[in-house]
Amino acid sequence: MLKITKFGGSSVADSTQFKKVKNIIESDPSRRFVIVSAAGKRDPKDNKITDLLYLCHAHVEYHVDYLPLFKMIEKRFLDIKEELSLDTDIEGEFAEMESSLPKLSLDELASRGEYFTARLMADFLGFPFVDAKDVIEIRYDGSFDYEKTSENLKRILSDNDRFVMPGFYGRTPDGRIKVMTRGGSDISGSILARCLKADVYENWTDVSGFLVADPRIVKNPKNIEKITYSELRELSYMGASVLHEDAIFPIRKFNIPIHILNTNRPEDQGTIILDSIEEDKNGPIITGIAGKKDFTAVEIYKKHMSNDVGIVRKTLSVFEKYKVSIEHIPSGIDSFSIVVRSKDVSENIYDIVSEIKEAIHTDHIHVADGIALIATVGRNMMSRPGTSGRLFAALGNSGINIRMIAQGSDEINIIVGVENKDFERAISIIYDNFMKEEA
Repeated sequence: MLKITKFGGSSVADSTQFKKVKNIIESDPSRRFVIVSAAGKRDPKDNKITDLLYLCHAHVEYHVDYLPLFKMIEKRFLDIKEELSLDTDIEGEFAEMESSLPKLSLDELASRGEYFTARLMADFLGFPFVDAKDVIEIRYDGSFDYEKTSENLKRILSDNDRFVMPGFYGRTPDGRIKVMTRGGSDISGSILARCLKADVYENWTDVSGFLVADPRIVKNPKNIEKITYSELRELSYMGASVLHEDAIFPIRKFNIPIHILNTNRPEDQGTIILDSIEEDKNGPIITGIAGKKDFTAVEIYKKHMSNDVGIVRKTLSVFEKYKVSIEHIPSGIDSFSIVVRSKDVSENIYDIVSEIKEAIHTDHIHVADGIALIATVGRNMMSRPGTSGRLFAALGNSGINIRMIAQGSDEINIIVGVENKDFERAISIIYDNFMKEEA
């Protein structure tokens, strides 16, 4: 059994969290390869190290005194070192970094949070430290070179059977440090799981996996025990964020399980993510519910629209001109709607509407603001007749007006649009209707 273990920023925020990580690693000998994020917040008012590093770079760019901020970052790591009685020589590296800070690229500076967190963690665990720039190969277009990364790992493993590695960055073909998108340490762990052919990829964070619904809306929602990659993508896109959604791509076709676990409650079951899960006719109909507020629907009406070739393409080209991403396109015989994020059209909506009228000579256009989208996701929905009717009836019987309906071709999600004011109540109603019977 080989497990890749990745620990998020909250799991390595201070010396107390470091000790929890050590207990987790030492409790299972199959946890031999550890990836860490940069030290995160110690409390709600604290700052993430990565945020401070980006701010430090901004100070340099705008010729603001960056030294107090840099010393604050350094102290965070020195406090961890002192409290754990480590011998890690990071003082010399910080001194060198301070002298060369104005010359460092944004990517190199931003990566130092993970770098120093991993240096300290490696010494604390008694594991070798391996720099991510010597492992993760990133092409100039931002894609990952798994073949070269595997070659690097093969060379490293000839001398080490375990190590700690920073997440979030790698190197380009010319040797420069390249960071990933925020939360990219999740992707680093996924890449290692793929290249090392791991049995499990454990992602340790500060929550015990995915919940069926937002606990700020639904009181004590159930935990999701198992979820497919496809379901995860749907829920993540709609705001249910525990894992970086791009972390699934390196390992999806290998069906390597991702196990979301809680560093502060390691005894909890967590959530297992798989490419496919055997159908369970007695399992829950829905897997999860997630949503977002503040969408705008541009509702377009034109007689005999179904005979007008290219009308949707012409409309979409207007949104493309204004660089607006499209969320959904519900349609009828003589009408269709373009659903977009309100913030993306707030400054240009009248220009967009005017250009659509000119492009397709529509009979009428109506702009509806204040729409919330709610996704009800579940792999078992397609085999349970009447699921959508049940959902719509539950909302209708509660007096909630459904403004739009959309469903993916794979039939694992039903998206409804409701007014912003009904958002929280609609989620609670859907949860109660589908989950209380399984309590």
